[in-house]
Amino acid sequence: MNGAPDPEVSDRPRRRRFTAEYKRGIVREAARCTKSGEIGVLLRRKGLYSSHLADWRREFEKGGTSALAPKKRGRTAKEADPAEKRVEDLERENRRLTERLRQAEVIIDVQKKVSQMLGISLPTSDDERRGS
Repeated sequence: MNGAPDPEVSDRPRRRRFTAEYKRGIVREAARCTKSGEIGVLLRRKGLYSSHLADWRREFEKGGTSALAPKKRGRTAKEADPAEKRVEDLERENRRLTERLRQAEVIIDVQKKVSQMLGISLPTSDDERRGS
């Protein structure tokens, strides 16, 4: 059994990736095909689909060999806007300071109630300014 391929199908199919040189070679080889059916024979021999060849021809016509280079799949990364980051930072700071202000107001209210219960007079903001 050594050397025999494993008949089991893998858990995850692997996407085939073709180099720019390989694509260019296939496009050139297809261009040399002159007789009817030669391109089909070429594609079957290489294990490719006609859509591969059509895409590669289109890419090669647009930008030459460099256009055939493999491209990263998926969405393009959104560029981070410095103004958006600044707004997010300021909003986060605003939420933090608003919460601290709310806590300070609760503490001041509790201090007022405790001073009223104990009969202690607290200086008002006018008294603090005069220094009394």
